[in-house]
Amino acid sequence: MERMERKNLVDNKAQTIARIKIKGTAFEVFVDTQKAMDFKKTKKGNIDQVLLFDGIFRDYKKGIRAGKDELENYFETDDHSEIAKRIVMDGEILIPLELRAKAREDKEKQIVEWLAKSCINPQNGLPHPPARIKSAMDEAGAKIDEVKPAESQAIQIMKLINKILPIKIEVKKIAIKIPATNAAKTYGIVKDFLVKEEWLS
Repeated sequence: MERMERKNLVDNKAQTIARIKIKGTAFEVFVDTQKAMDFKKTKKGNIDQVLLFDGIFRDYKKGIRAGKDELENYFETDDHSEIAKRIVMDGEILIPLELRAKAREDKEKQIVEWLAKSCINPQNGLPHPPARIKSAMDEAGAKIDEVKPAESQAIQIMKLINKILPIKIEVKKIAIKIPATNAAKTYGIVKDFLVKEEWLS
């Protein structure tokens, strides 16, 4: 009965397995799908709120738990929370097809929006409409990864669709004067974008 209940839970798209393989040996935890995806993406939160069933498994569906010696041998600890965190962060979340398709669709929208806001047509200096970018992505057969950050994928996709649609990232240089009283607070925000800086008395 317990094994059947586990299988039914896994079949629910809101719940799934996160799995990691270490030296060819698999370890699994049973998680809330959305919470696990958010935890992996943001690296924030409490792993205990992500887990739906306590324990580290060799095979969750069959109810085979990993032994303490195995955990210490492969993870150098038997702390279930620490091991579960590593499995979710470094392993694979088996995302159900429905959620995977929705996540991919959302990611594609983010990429299209990023390209529309950050890029221009170098031939006339104007931005491309999102619909034109989406059409070029479809024509080029752009592959969307539902897990990777939108910006890093957008840069790769920009290179791909450039054969179909002239496109480049728009770069503008601006000068900012920051009063000395606000320098400490604002410098951390702008320092990554600085080409040149000059400190006045």
